[in-house]
Amino acid sequence: MASEKPVPPTPRLPVAVFDDHCHLDMLDMSVAEAVERAQAVGVGRIVTIGCDLPSSEWAAKTAAEHADVYAGVAIHPNDTKGLTDDVLARIAELAGEPKVVAVGETGLDYYRDHATPEEQQRSFRAHIAIAKDSGKALMIHDRDAHQDVLRILDEEGAPDKVVFHCFSGDAEMARVCSDKGYVMSFAGNVTFKNAQPLRDALAVAPLELILVETDAPFMTPVPHRGKSNASHLIPHTVALMAAVKDVPVDVLCSAIAATGTRMYGF
Repeated sequence: MASEKPVPPTPRLPVAVFDDHCHLDMLDMSVAEAVERAQAVGVGRIVTIGCDLPSSEWAAKTAAEHADVYAGVAIHPNDTKGLTDDVLARIAELAGEPKVVAVGETGLDYYRDHATPEEQQRSFRAHIAIAKDSGKALMIHDRDAHQDVLRILDEEGAPDKVVFHCFSGDAEMARVCSDKGYVMSFAGNVTFKNAQPLRDALAVAPLELILVETDAPFMTPVPHRGKSNASHLIPHTVALMAAVKDVPVDVLCSAIAATGTRMYGF
């Protein structure tokens, strides 16, 4: 029986970037270990994301306790069934905390039917208002819902800072987002063999509108696909992204770092 091909070591990035979207509460390691392993390869900060009220409160608390961890707070579109005004009010309260840098992940998910489109859209509109009121970035989950997401942003008036997490559109969608100044965050799935439409989107996205994320523990990049993801694997995604953009890795990293400062203030 042939031995498995060895997995190449994760390279250290020449310029520090950050993980735009991670679920630290879902990892099989402590927050301290996740941060330490990430920083060892040049991933200096992590934005951990809430999907419901308990995980949003956990994200905000964890960010307050760890210098290089920041938070996003929101109700995920799949969890919007029966969403109350009291819960939204608490999300708005959390959004005002200093280490909370994003309202998200919010948006629309038509792939699953845990909540109706109407319930999801009501929540999305409410989160847009929270982002504008708090001055924090709006972090969007968009799955099989491109047109409605873009329409609602137009109808409500998009916040100044909009990030499409785990960007899932094609080149045409990337051009629309580029025209509107929306930031596109690419995850490890951009490295998958069957992800050419994502790479086409990345190719047309302006360098100043690109971020990188893990969506850990999901979306693990090649060559670690099939294993649990974490922030320390971001260099593999960055290397592929730089190749698609035909720029040196340090140039891409510097652009990502600058966009992080612009979007989140760090």
